Amino acid sequence: MVAAAVATGCGIGGDDAAGGARAVNWYVFNEPGGAYEQAIRDCNQQADGRYRINYVRLPTDANQQRELIVRRLAAEDDTVDLVGMDVIWTAEFAEAGWILPWEGDRRDAAEEGRLEGPLATVTYEDEVWAAPFTSNTQLLWYRKDRVDEPPEDFTWDQMIDDAVEQGRDIEVQGRQYEGLTVWVNALIESAGGQIVNDEGEVVVDDTARTAAEIIRKLARSPAAPPGLATNAEDDARLGFESGRSDYQINYTFIYPSAAAIGEDFQRNIGWARYPRSVAGEASRPPLGGINIGVGAYTTKRDLAFDAAECLTSEANQLIAAEKGGLAPSSEAVYDEPALREAFPFAELLRESIEDGGPRPVTPAYADISLAIQKTYHPPDDVDPATVVEELTDRIERAAEGGIF
Repeated sequence: MVAAAVATGCGIGGDDAAGGARAVNWYVFNEPGGAYEQAIRDCNQQADGRYRINYVRLPTDANQQRELIVRRLAAEDDTVDLVGMDVIWTAEFAEAGWILPWEGDRRDAAEEGRLEGPLATVTYEDEVWAAPFTSNTQLLWYRKDRVDEPPEDFTWDQMIDDAVEQGRDIEVQGRQYEGLTVWVNALIESAGGQIVNDEGEVVVDDTARTAAEIIRKLARSPAAPPGLATNAEDDARLGFESGRSDYQINYTFIYPSAAAIGEDFQRNIGWARYPRSVAGEASRPPLGGINIGVGAYTTKRDLAFDAAECLTSEANQLIAAEKGGLAPSSEAVYDEPALREAFPFAELLRESIEDGGPRPVTPAYADISLAIQKTYHPPDDVDPATVVEELTDRIERAAEGGIF
């Protein structure tokens, strides 16, 4: 019923509203900045009547998005022409046969000019399953008026120690949700490890202990923010804006938000690369974003692929950055003056995305993410001495579809 309501509310169901045989329905989250609407208008104009993209808005919550689109794809719904896919859905959707591979010239179009980080999120078993559209990563944000610029080799231990000395907090995401998985995975990747390797094998090692030591150290220190175990991205933003913290780990949306507090506040925000888990090992920042896949049951394959190529063009990536604060997936867009004006940290953003560490690429990702969250929550209770064994056991059971 919910899925039907979403579709009905967006005009799917009648030839006039949907565009009839020329309609290409794009199921994607409701982007509030107007970037997706403009991209659709521009692509429809360029198509000159050959196709017409319909914007089918999904909820902003990623779990609800996945639930609604999975219901439709599992029912072999042929109205799902394009899917705005979270980067963690690729393996699951490909393995289930819900999306089509990009082959030949289509694959070339999906790969051309893209950063390595976003390309890794559309690749599964040596095939490309979507076109990278927008990307995302977390940076270390800090108060320039309170602390020195972090050195290139800045570690989590150093940041925690400095925050404790200054009597300030560090804003992170410790709630038992996907944001906690992002934190854990980035700490493990930055320590040189993985949770699941490229062959789909569980490869948890001592880097999981390193992640636990960092999380526990922060959670049990005076630098832990109030409500750490229930905090998400917006809680971190608000905590930083309140002045209680010198450091914040978060996405780029916090920068335009800071302007609403005041120009002086925004001017005093500095940015640096994601902290290192261990000295001497470069960090691998989190990697997020939206890719566009073609639904396996569409009756308009060629039109759908053409529309996806248009939507993911460099011009539309720039629009998404300017209007939605969404990072581009193509290298060339980072040299655009308009992007550098909107994102004065554009070069660091590009570098962080290029070097980013993807979350486990596996059809069982949803269960594996829950297993990670259960193992590391609450943050002040995770035990470094037993975490490797516990995480391995839960991940293996999750990968096999068992209860953990």
